[in-house]
Amino acid sequence: MVQLSINGQPQQFESPINITQLVDHLSLQGKRIAIERNGEIVPRSRFSEEILVNGDQIEIVVAVGGG
Repeated sequence: MVQLSINGQPQQFESPINITQLVDHLSLQGKRIAIERNGEIVPRSRFSEEILVNGDQIEIVVAVGGG
């Protein structure tokens, strides 16, 4: 069991997942987002390589357009 904090809310997953899988799970694919893992921005090019582990603190910011 993997316990994560996502934008301050606890979430559990049955097994380790990577950031790409997390984005899919949260239905954020195709959106302009920035993800921070334990205080460090994760480049989009590394989403599939970053395996999330128990206790990771994730912050996700979704860009909103406007004028």
